[in-house]
Amino acid sequence: MRNTIALPAPLAQFPWRVVIPLAMLVLFGAMVLYSAAGGSLSPYASSHLVRFAVTLVMALIMSYVPIEWARMGAIPAYLATLVLLMAVEAVGALGGGSQRWLNIGPLVLQPSEFMKPGIVLILAAFFHALPVGMIRTWRALLVPLGIMLFPMALVLLQPDLGTALAIGFGGVVVMFLAGIPQKWFIGAGVAGMVAIPLAVMFVLKDYQRQRVLTFLDPESDPLGTGYHITQSKIAIGSGGIFGKGFGNGSQSQLDYLPEPHTDFVFATMAEEWGLIGGLFVLLIFGIVLRWGLSVARDAKDRFSRLLAGGLTATIFFYVAINLLMVMGFAPVVGIPLPFMSHGGSSMLTNMLCIGGLMMVERHNRRMGSSNGFS
Repeated sequence: MRNTIALPAPLAQFPWRVVIPLAMLVLFGAMVLYSAAGGSLSPYASSHLVRFAVTLVMALIMSYVPIEWARMGAIPAYLATLVLLMAVEAVGALGGGSQRWLNIGPLVLQPSEFMKPGIVLILAAFFHALPVGMIRTWRALLVPLGIMLFPMALVLLQPDLGTALAIGFGGVVVMFLAGIPQKWFIGAGVAGMVAIPLAVMFVLKDYQRQRVLTFLDPESDPLGTGYHITQSKIAIGSGGIFGKGFGNGSQSQLDYLPEPHTDFVFATMAEEWGLIGGLFVLLIFGIVLRWGLSVARDAKDRFSRLLAGGLTATIFFYVAINLLMVMGFAPVVGIPLPFMSHGGSSMLTNMLCIGGLMMVERHNRRMGSSNGFS
């Protein structure tokens, strides 16, 4: 008879599957930020590690919140974030040409960040309450669209196209997972193809329109609007398979690469760590996203499944758009790379998503135990 060692319950239930890969990714990101700062922990690497530690504690606390509380709090949280978004338009602080922040005493808040997981939460609660027989009716389409488009419009006024797209992506994924008829998505896709050229010409700000044109032909202005993406591709390509070595990235160290610690941190990493470093980053993101999908798959109720699926999609959007952007396959929209880029807003948003997934995972485990499963 074998002797088995049973871990204490707190250790056994700790979400090691996601905390360990996240810690590895954040530590690797801190190394890249250390190099981007010229071999110094400040100002990037040290604050990056502190933010992860603080938001990890926040996520672990969230995991103990009963799923019913999250569902009941969906509407108040959504309305509170809407009020904050409207307050940004009225009294928000300007920074970098945009009006996105609220100064509340010593705190500086970017309310649009809360709306990314918030839109997933409110739509998951809506479809949970919607009778299954009504999923193919217009109510199942028009009400979620209204819930989603209003905050997107407020965010576009700031202007912040990247965040508006992230809100829309999370909302659309929840609608798709809820079972909205596919013909409506096909129709929306066709309408979007027609509307995109009109939006580029008449809706986007001049700098946003220029980003799209630069994406289509970055070499047309390599020292102007195409400078960011040109230098990013040079940095990534020059890294080769094994990279130039830790602290030896010429593009980032000599300030050729703009924003080497935020939006283009992957290019900074790829120059010094090469293809091997890039594959490591992709592997860790794959592990985290696979964990999120498994939490959604194992969910015991509709709300939990939609919430977990939408939060996983939000993290995926960050990762996919940033990587496509730095490699020249998408316009520059100012979306940082989760858990690697230096930035409190990005870390907070993504750890809110992780905390929500931990909450669903704990709920799944509790429901499985109550049904007689180990």
